[in-house]
Amino acid sequence: MSDEEIPDFDRFGIDEAWRIGAALVERCRAERLPVVISITLGAQRVFHVALPGATADNDVWADRKARVVRRFDRSSQAVAEHYGVDDDPGFYERFALDRREYAVGEGAVPIRVHGAQVGVLAISGLETGGDHDLAVEGLRAGA
Repeated sequence: MSDEEIPDFDRFGIDEAWRIGAALVERCRAERLPVVISITLGAQRVFHVALPGATADNDVWADRKARVVRRFDRSSQAVAEHYGVDDDPGFYERFALDRREYAVGEGAVPIRVHGAQVGVLAISGLETGGDHDLAVEGLRAGA
């Protein structure tokens, strides 16, 4: 799924974060997915859960991927694809990014209201591509 498939909301607050987060938890529990799900609005974390099988490392990965979204205003996967991060060993240095604080890859997507980024949904714990797809599907289901 691409960034074009990420919905643009008319409004998005704590209630919407709870509704989308809870729906994702229900789905992930049913499918036994070992993930961390984190939703932030601005600088505030408004939803967070670690499901069975997820580890503290998944919390860190979710935070690092969310920082990429806030910095580049696009999904962490789109940043990796746009800048060819896998083929560019100097990416982090060029943008003065600390690898301990930023993780370019997939799994974090912007939450937008009328085109403006208001938050981030980040998921960590699945195989390549799974985190991003799950996050986009979660937002689309809640739109």
